[in-house]
Amino acid sequence: MKNTKEPKNAPFEIDGITVQPGTRAKVELPLAQLYTQTPLNVPIHVIHGRKPGPVLMVSAAIHGDELNGVEIIRRLLRHSALKSINGTLLAVPVVNVFGFIHKTRYLPDRRDLNRCFPGSETGSLGARMAWQFKTQVLDRATHAVDLHTGAIHRANLPQIRADLSNEDTGAMANAFGVPVVINSVLGEGTLREVAEAQGIPVITYEAGEALRFEESCIRAGVKGVLNVMQHLGMTGARRSRVPAEPYIARSSSWVRAERDGVFLSLVALGAWIKKGDLIGRISSPFGGEDVNIYAPAAGILVGRNNLPLVNEGEALYHIARFEEVSEVAQSLEVFTSDIEKGPTLAGEPPIV
Repeated sequence: MKNTKEPKNAPFEIDGITVQPGTRAKVELPLAQLYTQTPLNVPIHVIHGRKPGPVLMVSAAIHGDELNGVEIIRRLLRHSALKSINGTLLAVPVVNVFGFIHKTRYLPDRRDLNRCFPGSETGSLGARMAWQFKTQVLDRATHAVDLHTGAIHRANLPQIRADLSNEDTGAMANAFGVPVVINSVLGEGTLREVAEAQGIPVITYEAGEALRFEESCIRAGVKGVLNVMQHLGMTGARRSRVPAEPYIARSSSWVRAERDGVFLSLVALGAWIKKGDLIGRISSPFGGEDVNIYAPAAGILVGRNNLPLVNEGEALYHIARFEEVSEVAQSLEVFTSDIEKGPTLAGEPPIV
């Protein structure tokens, strides 16, 4: 007679802590210290399922001022779908604790933690933090979702950036469920580059602006991570609409300021732009002729500078190009309406 027993998960070990199947734990990973020798720990939430499956790492605030991901993970950890999962979820709400404390993108030495990977045990502060995070957390994962926003004063339309040459990465990007996917090169020293190099499919969710909570971006992020977990077989089917196939950008480019001055944007994020459209103006606060800004190509506005004061050469707009721009615009309209009008996935009151 065949043994019909389902396989059981083995205990999960991280930083010397053992997490039993069917339990949760919060592991305090020591990454750095303050000048006072007060330890700065990075909490790792481990949700370890009873049955074997993928190990998904979801991380946020590797840039310390990018906050939407922090709230996405907070809501994710409270979601009912996590009551019973296959495999393991490693949720890291704040990777760059230094930057988070000081409300800045960077480390105390002005290094970008997301350019320090894979790091080293004896290098700079950033290299040591990257090495510790990689060896203790990232190396334990089979898949990863890294949550980001635009930089300070710059907002990003909800989008996925991924190396689509990897079939598994492309499948995760499709499953996330946002209409826009940008086939993005792997930046040197980034968590994404290191993960892909060692066979860990990873996607980056970009949405919103640094130092801001934006409800629609948060809702889309929670829904997207749950979609990825379902795609990986970590959760059962949910009562939700199957995500539409995303549109992949052929290329993207930045429109830069031709002179210093006061920037007035005439288009919103997600706008369908045609080549030659007037999309903004730069004027002088002391009078004189305005400089009109025209779209250099047709596409969808996926990034925008929100600060009115600009210098010559500063990036103003990020335009993604698609084969069928009108279809992308229609899909974005439906997606935005569903996210803004639909209920929150974790029963949370909306942030207004």
